[in-house]
Amino acid sequence: MSMGHTDTPIETTENDGFRVEIREARGDIILNRPPLNVITMNQRNEIRKAVEALDDDDRIRVIVLRSEGENFSSGGDIRAFLDATPEAVAELADNVAAVERARKPVISAVRGYCFGVGFEISLACDFRIASETALYALPEMRIGMIPGSGGSARLLNMVGISRTKDIVMRSRRISGKQGETWGFVTECVDNADLETATDNLVRELVSFSPLAQRTIKRVLNTSQNLSVEGAIEIEGGAYGRLRSSDDFREGVESFFEKRKPMFKGT
Repeated sequence: MSMGHTDTPIETTENDGFRVEIREARGDIILNRPPLNVITMNQRNEIRKAVEALDDDDRIRVIVLRSEGENFSSGGDIRAFLDATPEAVAELADNVAAVERARKPVISAVRGYCFGVGFEISLACDFRIASETALYALPEMRIGMIPGSGGSARLLNMVGISRTKDIVMRSRRISGKQGETWGFVTECVDNADLETATDNLVRELVSFSPLAQRTIKRVLNTSQNLSVEGAIEIEGGAYGRLRSSDDFREGVESFFEKRKPMFKGT
């Protein structure tokens, strides 16, 4: 099965500042307001709807968030914050969290600037593939503000309080390679290899049981703020439920029959 982003999409939908492309079992959300791909208030809500639609689409196994041009996103529309109501601003984190709530794996592929809400969306994804050109930052401190869509909270869980303070309180820009060293970037690759690395990860993820993937994503997201004992309890319960699944039976049978498994997600 060819899953590369260069294949002709079978379905394309244009939206405010982004488009959605569907290719076989892959759904891409592509930021396309170059050169900086500034994300508007309305666009945040529309991206949430797009993620939810792809998550509900039975054809889709993996969701990819990427961009056109040299930069993923320089962040949000700063002027719009002055006009937004407190209620609207309070809902921003919920929109960003859509990729975390999605049952399916979500990958962000980043080159160039990944600032503000762009970084926050990327942090909410399951996998972060970075080009060597990538620069990550939460620069809100420069305008007398703090991150408001989960950026500092997710970063805190990933890299610890010392590095999070270093990034957020100083509005520091962190390279893709440094992000890989610190642990919030899954893989940093040469700029020319970003699409290939993303394609390869999509292809790998599609080869696994969709049921097992949905299950472990939910287990890990739920367990990250629990004690080890609580996390083991959740993991054990999920493990027990999967023991009776069709995918597990197919996995075992294909292993002993020395053939590729044909998982159906049930």
